[in-house]
Amino acid sequence: MKNIAVISLGCDKNRIDTERMLYRIVRDGHAIVDLPDAEVVIVNTCAFIESARQESIDNILECARLKTDGKCQRLIVTGCLPQKHMSELKAALPEVDAFLGAFEYDRICSEIDRTEYRSNVDTDGYSAFCADENCGRVLTTFPHVAYLKIAEGCNNKCTFCTIPSIRGSYRSRPISDIVSEAAGLVKDGVRELILVAQDVTRYGTDIGVSLIGLLDELEKLPVDMIRLLYCYPERVDDELIERIASSRKIVKYIDIPLQHASDKILKLMNRKTTGAQASELIEKLHARGIAVRTTLMVGFPGETQKEFDELCEFVRRVKPEYAGVFAYSKESGTPAARLPEQVKRADKIKRVKTLGAICTDVTREFNKSLVGKTIDVLYEDVDFDKNKFVGRARFQTPSVDGCVYFECAQADVGKSYNVKITDCDDYDLYGVCSDDDT
Repeated sequence: MKNIAVISLGCDKNRIDTERMLYRIVRDGHAIVDLPDAEVVIVNTCAFIESARQESIDNILECARLKTDGKCQRLIVTGCLPQKHMSELKAALPEVDAFLGAFEYDRICSEIDRTEYRSNVDTDGYSAFCADENCGRVLTTFPHVAYLKIAEGCNNKCTFCTIPSIRGSYRSRPISDIVSEAAGLVKDGVRELILVAQDVTRYGTDIGVSLIGLLDELEKLPVDMIRLLYCYPERVDDELIERIASSRKIVKYIDIPLQHASDKILKLMNRKTTGAQASELIEKLHARGIAVRTTLMVGFPGETQKEFDELCEFVRRVKPEYAGVFAYSKESGTPAARLPEQVKRADKIKRVKTLGAICTDVTREFNKSLVGKTIDVLYEDVDFDKNKFVGRARFQTPSVDGCVYFECAQADVGKSYNVKITDCDDYDLYGVCSDDDT
């Protein structure tokens, strides 16, 4: 038995891969410990953009110091960074004892047990899916919440994106496999399933099934909430909107990465939706009471003040409840990296701040509209500084959409409460429990 510490970086899809590794590690009799006590350290990396790669490298170097200053005997790097940059990493990071790609998590225990130095592990390319997808997981979320990966890879070929070169083409999991995993999670106490993939709405197009068909089966499970993230706008059709609006279990919330609103920039990005179509889509969703989260990219090559102003006006007009704003990152090997009219870094930073302030204003306006109303809140934690319970409304995804601070005589983690909203700030809501748990 060895003491193992695991650092997981990047998206929620990467989190799921880490949870599968943790299951294998525990199943083999090893102990999960904090970093200072670890004999083996594993860093599961992200390589999506430059800042993510730098964060991964920084964490690897910090962990490498534990081989001289701590108890670490073996350092293993896994995930997207070695999948994309294996040869460069081997040369640049001799401190690392083994590299495993994004589809080699079934080899983690053999690398933990290996005693000799070895940094020449090769990735196996794009396997059919992650190794043994029906393997168990050690959840790193609250026990009542779990992310559920329904597909791997991407076919959308956005000109700025490196994901297809890292994760391969789109591959859907069979419905039976997903439902089997979901049933096990629900049996273990999960109340909220959050569906993720590079493109959730493309699910099943490669294997002759559909997202609606998957939702049909998931809704049969005794789960309270099903949440949809990463839904591409061109595939959010009237059937899906109606399903979200009418379902008792699918939350009235959808995450749609729009990226931009200028037709010129959207075309350069190889996106399939126009600004007008995006506006119409959000109007449809809002008309059915469905909250919208989106991501927006500024500073894409060719974005002048005119196109940026279009994007700002779009946000003010359609009012997505939540939005994340990011600066374009020039990624080697992508078509966008070869485009002319690359935007200066200073202009990117300025535009992020400007659009971010507009998005904050929109979210604050949404929050103010809830003051005086009673909403359903899932209790998750305690904030001792604020002396309040902390939970989430159905229109809030963990870690990204703010939360609800509320007062209550007593609350049990993972249960829902009716909370009357009494105040708000830019991101969070504040209220008082108006009755016993529901």
